[in-house]
Amino acid sequence: MSMTQLLSSINAFIWGPPLLILLSGVGLYFTFRLGFIQVFQLPRALSYLFKREKGAQKGKGDVSAFAALSTALAATIGTGNIVGVATAVQAGGPGAIFWMWLVALFGMATKYAECLLAVKYRIIDKRGFIAGGPMYYIERGLGIKWLAKMFAICGILVAFFGIGTFPQVQAITHAMQNSFHIPVEIMAPIITLLVAAIILGGIKRISSVAAIIVPFMAVLYVAISIVIITLNWQQVPAAVGLIIESAFNPQSALGGALGYTVMKAIQSGVARGIFSNESGLGSAPIAAAAAQTKEPARQGLISMTGTFLDTLIVCTMTGIVIVLTGAWQSPEAGAAVTNLAFSEGLGTAAGGTIVTLGLLFFAFTTILGWCYYGERCFVYLAGVKGVKAYRFIFIIMVACGAFIHLETIWILADIVNGLMAFPNLIALIGLRKVVLDETRSYFERLSIAHQDADD
Repeated sequence: MSMTQLLSSINAFIWGPPLLILLSGVGLYFTFRLGFIQVFQLPRALSYLFKREKGAQKGKGDVSAFAALSTALAATIGTGNIVGVATAVQAGGPGAIFWMWLVALFGMATKYAECLLAVKYRIIDKRGFIAGGPMYYIERGLGIKWLAKMFAICGILVAFFGIGTFPQVQAITHAMQNSFHIPVEIMAPIITLLVAAIILGGIKRISSVAAIIVPFMAVLYVAISIVIITLNWQQVPAAVGLIIESAFNPQSALGGALGYTVMKAIQSGVARGIFSNESGLGSAPIAAAAAQTKEPARQGLISMTGTFLDTLIVCTMTGIVIVLTGAWQSPEAGAAVTNLAFSEGLGTAAGGTIVTLGLLFFAFTTILGWCYYGERCFVYLAGVKGVKAYRFIFIIMVACGAFIHLETIWILADIVNGLMAFPNLIALIGLRKVVLDETRSYFERLSIAHQDADD
């Protein structure tokens, strides 16, 4: 058995029914118990993005709530939105997009819960910085220190071998080679040096870079996608219909095509969706904990918009364009599929250039965000003295990422992502009453404040 086959077997086991049931079950639980908070409170959550807390409401934190979200989005909006969607559709058919939507909808409630807990159980470390995330609410909330350590170890593995380095570097270097003929051997050192220059500045430098790049590139990417959809509006109903039909009956929808099954569509959609928006993984809470706020529920609302923006907006744009242009049936793989879709949709090779630039910035900021996540996990385990060693190893991983086989990278990323999710999901189940109580208290106080304002 080859290494790729062995990793594929491990991946299939980890992303089998137990994890899928756990992920969907936690999302469903919080969706219903919180009264579909991700739907009814979404307008309020989006308004909070542009409304800063003032005076006594503003709590201790390293960065603003918006900067904390930008850091989380920097880590989530990456190759999953461009390469991951294409990979999911090619592996599971267009129906994978439907399951990506569904996991994102329920994932918003999960993201709300985990980021609420991150603010509630955060601490101030020896250097005076905010420290928070699943390892802290597992230890301080559940009182299970070994499980907290397990999460932290998995978080470091994801930073080194999963979302944080290999897939992002691979995507950047090969896309730049294909689009602009810049050799991988030249692009890899450039990325490594840029990453090193930024991450040595810590969370404030990472968040300030992310707060500029992420909103700009996300808006530009979505705008170009809308242009393509508008130019090809006649194919949109058929594309959406194909996505929905092939989610439940791929053999019929795809003309009896071999290899596509409902389970394959579900596994591809869920795995790629989680890879993209990270709901349930426990990564976003690490960034959320650094936000300047006193209200855990408020930051939970802000953080859940990350899943909405990442999957239900950016990934949807990519998926619709890939399906309506027919690029998903191309023999190409990865970013080349999305490049082809955008080029076909715009009727010009410039579409591929836009995708490459989007991929460059999205993947680069993901590297920065995940460096921070892994660092906080490392600090939890080893203390602040080892931070320089961690950053040095991370930079080495970035330098190596361009030279590893693509298929192996995605399988390895899925494995460590799944391992990271288990401890966090267990904690969410164990602390579910804390989430419900905090939410109830927050909205009761909001209601009283509004009544007093009216009086």
